[in-house]
Amino acid sequence: MVKIAIVGCGNISGAHIGSYLKFAKRCKIVALVDIFPEKAQAAKEKYGLTDAAVFASHEEMLASGVEIDLVSNCTPPYVHAEISINCMNAKLNVLVEKPMATCLAECDAMLEAERKNGVILSCGAQNRFLNMISKLKMLADSGVAGAVRCAHVDSLWWRGHCYYDLWWRGTWEKEGGGPTLNHAVHQIDMINWIQDELPAEVTAVLTNVMHDNSECEDLSFAILKYANGALANVTSSVVHHGGTQSIVLQCENAKIAAPFSVAAEKSKPNGFGDPNPELEREITDKYNSFASREYEGFEGEIDDVLRAVETSSRPLISGDDGRKTVELITAIYKSGCLKQTVSLPLLKSDEFYTFEGILKNATRFNKKTKSTEVLGDNEITLGNY
Repeated sequence: MVKIAIVGCGNISGAHIGSYLKFAKRCKIVALVDIFPEKAQAAKEKYGLTDAAVFASHEEMLASGVEIDLVSNCTPPYVHAEISINCMNAKLNVLVEKPMATCLAECDAMLEAERKNGVILSCGAQNRFLNMISKLKMLADSGVAGAVRCAHVDSLWWRGHCYYDLWWRGTWEKEGGGPTLNHAVHQIDMINWIQDELPAEVTAVLTNVMHDNSECEDLSFAILKYANGALANVTSSVVHHGGTQSIVLQCENAKIAAPFSVAAEKSKPNGFGDPNPELEREITDKYNSFASREYEGFEGEIDDVLRAVETSSRPLISGDDGRKTVELITAIYKSGCLKQTVSLPLLKSDEFYTFEGILKNATRFNKKTKSTEVLGDNEITLGNY
């Protein structure tokens, strides 16, 4: 029985708790932690976690002697590294919510703590466990559509003005950035996974057009150029009404996408296109031939992490994967803040390698003047993926 601690009982913690409860025969939640202990107590009562101890800090939890195997770190980004490292130094495995950390220096410190203590570090990237995403990855790897030549990555959300009134949101210091870091992190993880490499260059533009209570961007466009010349564009937004999330891969032979769609053309003698229904059927049949996951989304990731802890194996999403996502996001921020094309990889000598360097160079679009401890409604939406 894997013993679980939930550190941070805000909105996203419910998805973790609900998923652990799905596997009640394999794990048990034994601790709930929040700097507002009443939130931890409320979660205890809401989910019927009668045996779970409530703590006001992770330090208090670690000193308590409660037996714990795995920590779900659901705190704001600026403390992801500190809490995860302290837990790993206590020989606990950690699943840290996205983004892994606010900078590469923190990511590397977390990876060193994982290595030194012989524990497991995994990062929240539950969308990889959606069937349409895992099947798109397998379809791209199969080569039936040809090599990816252009990708369109959309992370399109809408958030009201009061969203950034929450005390830790809307500041570089505590949230670490806007939707590029905190929303598009999922789509950026996916394109890294599908491409199996980071781009060689990034050119980006950041802006804030709707949320004057946030220092950070609420909209960004980024162009990624890969070593083979392929391009991808990433849109990160919390200003899109009717927001959707999608990945479209324009390959040599066909277009494939998630949510799943396919289109293929063949050339006429004059170079214009003709539909290629035969290839479309072949690609569709290939997609449908892939086995579906038993558990998707959060449940899929929790199942995977539990299995890793139970068998002392590696989870699908490792700390290295989390670092790659933070590296690409950092390159987007560097390009947008300095208004220049950025080459990858980012070196330790780069100012943007550290959080201090990011804070020094970050573009502050507005001054945050309101800070609310709790917003009025805990219901959240997770998008179409």
